[in-house]
Amino acid sequence: MVKTPTKKAETKEIKMKATKKTSKGEKALVIVESPAKSKTIKKILGDNFQIEASYGHIRDFPKSVLGFDVQKDFEPSFVVIPDKKKVVTKLNEIAKKCDKIYLASDPDREGEAIAWHVRQVLEVPDEKIFRIEFNEITPKAVKYAVEHSRNIDMDKVRAQQTRQILDRLVGYKISPVLWEKLRNNRLSAGRVQSVALKMICEREEEIEAFVPVEYWSIMAELDKAGVPIEAELSKYQDKKIEIKNQEEAQNIVNFLEAKSTKYEVSKITKKDTQRKPSAPFITSTLQREASSKLGYGVAKTMQVAQKLYEGMEMGTEGSVGLITYMRTDSVRISDDATEMSKDFILKNYGEKYYPNEPNNYVKATKKNVQDAHEAIRPSYPEKTPESIKQYLTNEQYRLYKLIWDRFISSQMSNANVANTSVDITAGDYTLKVGASKIMFDGFLKVYSEDSDDLNKKTIPDFEKGDVLKCKKINPKQHFTQPPPRFSEASLVKALEEHGIGRPSTYAPIITKIQTKGYVEKIEKALAPTLLGKTVSKQLSEHFSNIINYKFTAGMETQLDDVAEQKTVWNKVLKDFYDPFIETVNNAKQNMERINIESDVDCPNCGKKMLVRNSRFGTQFLGCSGYPECKTMMPLNNTGEVQEPEVTDEKCEKCQSDMIIKVGPYGKYMECTNAECKNRKRIVKTTGVKCAKDGCEGEIVQRKSKYGKIFYGCNKYPDCDFVLWNEPTGELCPKCSALLVKKVLKKGTTIQCSVKTCDYSREVEEDAV
Repeated sequence: MVKTPTKKAETKEIKMKATKKTSKGEKALVIVESPAKSKTIKKILGDNFQIEASYGHIRDFPKSVLGFDVQKDFEPSFVVIPDKKKVVTKLNEIAKKCDKIYLASDPDREGEAIAWHVRQVLEVPDEKIFRIEFNEITPKAVKYAVEHSRNIDMDKVRAQQTRQILDRLVGYKISPVLWEKLRNNRLSAGRVQSVALKMICEREEEIEAFVPVEYWSIMAELDKAGVPIEAELSKYQDKKIEIKNQEEAQNIVNFLEAKSTKYEVSKITKKDTQRKPSAPFITSTLQREASSKLGYGVAKTMQVAQKLYEGMEMGTEGSVGLITYMRTDSVRISDDATEMSKDFILKNYGEKYYPNEPNNYVKATKKNVQDAHEAIRPSYPEKTPESIKQYLTNEQYRLYKLIWDRFISSQMSNANVANTSVDITAGDYTLKVGASKIMFDGFLKVYSEDSDDLNKKTIPDFEKGDVLKCKKINPKQHFTQPPPRFSEASLVKALEEHGIGRPSTYAPIITKIQTKGYVEKIEKALAPTLLGKTVSKQLSEHFSNIINYKFTAGMETQLDDVAEQKTVWNKVLKDFYDPFIETVNNAKQNMERINIESDVDCPNCGKKMLVRNSRFGTQFLGCSGYPECKTMMPLNNTGEVQEPEVTDEKCEKCQSDMIIKVGPYGKYMECTNAECKNRKRIVKTTGVKCAKDGCEGEIVQRKSKYGKIFYGCNKYPDCDFVLWNEPTGELCPKCSALLVKKVLKKGTTIQCSVKTCDYSREVEEDAV
């Protein structure tokens, strides 16, 4: 077990400095997080540099214990993750043969911690180890980093460890309370995830409590010299009009339709405005815009962006990193990026499209922004989306285009818009019609958040006193709408506005609350399940001082203060620990043991149905009268009773209709003929052909009799080909066997399905 370094060791670290470039005869090792970057960095640094990956974190707290000593000022202890022992051995073997070792993990707090952990396991002198970071994988950035190495930033490491300890405390102390009181050992609580769940549940409560209110709008179809115009009723006796019911609306319609009613232009207002471009993307705005324009979920956006950052094969050019680091909350851009964008805009769009002074968005941002990083931008503005489209998948191209368009537009001139507003009087009523005309498109030539920006409504020229002809009056009934459920993107925005979480945590938080069964996605909206509502209610009642917005946001600020040397890391933990333990003890004593009761009555005995979890993680309703009454009912995604789904398939035994049901063990088909009782499992197809020679079958998902998922050929029993992990459809570059996706707690990897082959690559996922 390796512990945190002593003060002496830390002092020794501070003296570590790189003073010379790597000379021709020297061999250097660069250790990155992900092997996907290796090819890009190797091309930049040359043959004297060997690039190896740590595959993310190599050490963690020991399992089943807290991993830190509260009595010794929260001193943490770490062990090498079992699956990473081979990685550590390999890194040491190579490091001992090299003259210099560069730790090049990601340029954020998590990356700094990974660099420190790697340094702790390397059995080489401190003088050989250097920390480097780069915000983009370009020749200039990578070479500059190597030439200007620095010490490991122990303040960042302490901030990361403080967060890790806080999360461990909350998870390890609160989760067992939930297990006991809610009779479900699959539950978990998290310092940030539970606040996100609370936010979703509170929104659901608002929706359920919402009472719609009726109101009416009235539109008038008018005519000016043969040109049709649509105007909206807006005022009565110069005050904003509110039409509450049909009777009020009809009285107004009667007046407006009367032949004696005169429609006359009473006021014309013209105003020229300048519309400014939006700042380049940060993590949260990229996630929101990718959701809005591309329909990508938060996790998908980050996965695609990760590949663009690490490097894409560009034909003879080799591997090229296309964007800057995608986990950032800063809108700052470098001087080099400013100059590159200026040159590109002047060359391709002309002088009028570049402002007199470069646009600066930093001064307009909120406090607590980690400004060490740049905004998300293309590394090479001259690489337009169309020029490299052939090297990208459709998903990569669309996201790259979004990033490229937003960045280039952010550096361009304002758009000039001419706005016209016309007031039309009809007795004591005022109707309005307006239009906007783009006089100079500016940044809109490249990018706009509003798809209607370049298609503004036009109206004919008006003069005061013009009399218009009324063609038709159109009243319309409306009802106020409840607030919408959060989408992934709008939840990110809400978390950001409350100061909860950081760019690296948004995606895993949203993934976690869904995989735990607390939240389900319904038509891209996040809805709490019955389980999620129950868990959130109990946490809010018994841990209200911890599971709340203000506390969670304040803790994020304290972590930033640790990183910036404004406070001491273990003081933050001491201030948190005692009140927290008191809260946990109170919950143990005062929280009642409850069953998660549904509002469904048992169809057989009339008792309430309870939400149960099968040993395979699926939820269903079971009678509270169990074991006397063994009635079970399947649940759908929203926690409602799943109605059988009718299919076109006929029973192979009696030719009756088959229906789809959901049981504790998943979906299955059942014959509607009660006497037949034919059932069969529904298998999930993978789209991957069977790898056994001579077999034309397809690999499908199956379950063993013990509930374990595996993947086998659909030609069974004629073909017995089987895999225990989901195949990707790709072939191993080493042995040509099928590659499989292996999901572990530490992350997801793509591995060869042949045990004797050691091919493996990491699928990057954020750590909560």
